[in-house]
Order: sequence, then C-alpha cells, then structure tokens
Amino acid sequence: MTLLDTRPAVDRATAVERGWALRVDGLTKHYGDLLGCADVSFHVAPGEALGIIGESGSGKSTVLRCLAGDQAASVGAAHLASLDGGRTDILSLDGPATRALRVQHLSVVYQDPAEGLDLRISAGGNVAERLTAAGWRHFGRIRERAGELLSRTEIPLDRMDDVVRTFSGGMRQRVQLAKALANEPPVLLLDEPTTGLDASVAAGVLDLVRDLLAELGIAAVVVSHDFNVIEMLTRRCLVMHRGHVVEAGLTDQLLEDPQHPYSQRLVAAARG
Repeated sequence: MTLLDTRPAVDRATAVERGWALRVDGLTKHYGDLLGCADVSFHVAPGEALGIIGESGSGKSTVLRCLAGDQAASVGAAHLASLDGGRTDILSLDGPATRALRVQHLSVVYQDPAEGLDLRISAGGNVAERLTAAGWRHFGRIRERAGELLSRTEIPLDRMDDVVRTFSGGMRQRVQLAKALANEPPVLLLDEPTTGLDASVAAGVLDLVRDLLAELGIAAVVVSHDFNVIEMLTRRCLVMHRGHVVEAGLTDQLLEDPQHPYSQRLVAAARG
C-alpha cells in the first residue's frame, strides 16, 4: 500500500489542466502605516516547489501567513486549483472556511513546530487530529495511517505514543511534516523549516522534504533566509526586500548571476 491509498479525493485534474496548483495575484499586506508586502504575484505548478528568500523583515513570511489564513491580506487574491476549480479567492474566506481549507487543500509547516503541533499530546495523536478533522472515524485505520506517516518521516514507531514536548527540535519538525501531509494536501507551505536545527538534523529534514514533494507531487512554497534551503528544494524563486519582489527566476541562474543589487548582496553573503 502506498502512502496515499486512503487519501480524500481532491480535484487534481483541474490543477494539471490549468498548469498551476496555487496562483497568487497582487497580494499586499499593510500593518497600519507599515508595509508587510506589496503586489506579490506568482504561481506554483503541481509537484513544483517555489522559493521565497529574503532577510528578516523582507515580507516573505507575511506572504505565507496571508496564504495560510493566519493574517488577513489588505489587497490581492489567491486561488487553489483543487478548490472549486480555482474559482474561490482563498484570501476572502472567513475563519470556519479557512479552517476547512486547511484540512483538505492546504497545509503549513511552521518555523516553530509549536505553532503546528499540540505539544501536550502524542506524535500519533497529532496526526490523528488532522485525520479526524478530515472525516476519518475508524480508530484502527487512523492509527495505521499515523504509523505509516510517522515511519515515513523517520519517527521511530516506539515513540508514536510519546508526548511531543519530550521530542527534540528535529523530531518535532518531522512530526509536524507528518501531520501536514496526513491527507496529502495539494499545496504545502513551509516557513523556515530548518531554522534552529543543527546542521546535520537540518540536512536530514531537507532531504526528507525534497523526497516527499517529489514522491507525492505536491506544490510547495518554501520561505527561507537561507539560500542552501532554497537551492536544495526549489527550481524557481523570488527575492523579497522591504516587502517587494525585486527579482524572480530559476534558482540556479539567480545564484549564478543575480541581477538586482540586493540579490547580489544576498548571494555574496551566502557564499561568504
């Protein structure tokens, strides 16, 4: 049995027909007189990972949090091909509709696993929580599915019933990934997925994410300040500075020949 044999049905054919799984048009966010991000537009195809890179305060996490429904956008629209064939603007959804969206169509892996997990319950319980929200009711099937996902994300099954707060940072991040992938959402948002992790642990998490995205054909948006993360996971990327996209293109080309002065400084700093 594959990882996805029992997943809920979503309209993936529409995503393939349209050529995109997620489309964002003119996303803008103001915090009073302060600008979070301005006129951000992009699309991500099924099975593709798009990177958004920039320093702290560049606006990259604001974009992700608006898409996740954690913050309300000021202007703009975003569409998922799997939701009503792309007709619904997900930025306009209310709280209950956003929560439903994040059960079936979109998942988030946060920089701080405490935002995506309930640290008071077990690893298996966290995955079961997502499956139950998606309509799963058979305890045996839920537990079997949770075991499959935790095993796939390299959590020892003898830790499945351990409370997540007893886990290391790397293990928490892998549990969060298992929960996010529980019912294979068409779109996955990753916010600084390796920040705070030791280099060897971070490398393992990135390897796992890359393999799972390729295996499952999920569209992903990867937000990071680290070019190593963007280079490892993405084919295309946007560079953000002070809320604006200042450069966009293929990741390898941008790393080899950045055009904007800010991109040049970022690349130079990364190469140290």
